[in-house]
Amino acid sequence: MESYVDDFRLNIKYYREQQGITQTQLSVICDCGTGTIGGIESGKAKPSFDMIIKIAEALKVHPADLFMRNVTQSRDTIRKELQNQFNKIINSL
Repeated sequence: MESYVDDFRLNIKYYREQQGITQTQLSVICDCGTGTIGGIESGKAKPSFDMIIKIAEALKVHPADLFMRNVTQSRDTIRKELQNQFNKIINSL
């Protein structure tokens, strides 16, 4: 279960940074205390269902996207695959 919590908190941080929103700004949008988002992202706090919905709406993602596998891992995997394909092309020249 710990993996799901880690994926959830890392996904919030990833989507928040993609939107260019600070933790403080997200807390204002979600109408929660300024330390709440930091607590969630660090794994020290567990949000309510209502808070998960507010966070998802603020980040413009479906709530289920926050629970999917760690999106930062997916991005790294894609980057590595593209790098491998690029290297094959370069080496074949």
